[in-house]
Order: sequence, then structure tokens, then C-alpha cells
Amino acid sequence: MKPDVLLLDEPFGALDAQTRLVLQEQLATLVEVSGITVVLVTHSIEEAILLADTVIVMSSRPGRIVSEIAVELPRPRSLATTQDPEYPRLFNRIYGLLRDEVMTAIATGRGD
Repeated sequence: MKPDVLLLDEPFGALDAQTRLVLQEQLATLVEVSGITVVLVTHSIEEAILLADTVIVMSSRPGRIVSEIAVELPRPRSLATTQDPEYPRLFNRIYGLLRDEVMTAIATGRGD
């Protein structure tokens, strides 16, 4: 099968850290070689930054787009990318948005 779009919902969520890193690298290589579009749902900020061209931050209930963030780090990306000066800026921006959403959900009782 050669789909135009691959939809992945937390595909690495249940894996140990080492296996997760290896499979993330393999997915990144697959995307680069095939040109396939991947929509990846993840709760890992690091995973989103390392794999995505665009990170979409969603609100809690109801799920709405809070922000669309371009990831313009050079490819190929790897764990070494976390040393790029842009990485912590992206991480902190995404974390701040997610933290705000969690705090709002807790305050309004939507966090269940």
C-alpha cells in the first residue's frame, strides 16, 4: 500500500524510550524518502518538534486549534536537534500553551 496520507494516533505511546527514538527516526526517514504526508497525534512535545513541520496545539474540551506553530529546524532531525538554540524556544512556547490549556481545564472543571 502507498497511501497519500498516514494518520497516526499516539503510535509510540506504549514503547520504551529507546525503541521510541529508533522508530521516530525510521518514521522521519520514511517521510523524507516517500514524501508521504503524516498527521501524528502525540502528547510528547519533544516528539512533535522532532517529527513535525507544523505543530497544532489543541484546546481541551471542546477540542479547538489554539495555535499553529511552524517548526523550521533543519532536517534530518535527531536527538542532537535538542541542542539547537531554537529547540528550547519551541519547546517552551508549546509547553506554555499546553500548560495554559490544562490550567483552564482544571479551573473550569473540563479536565476530566
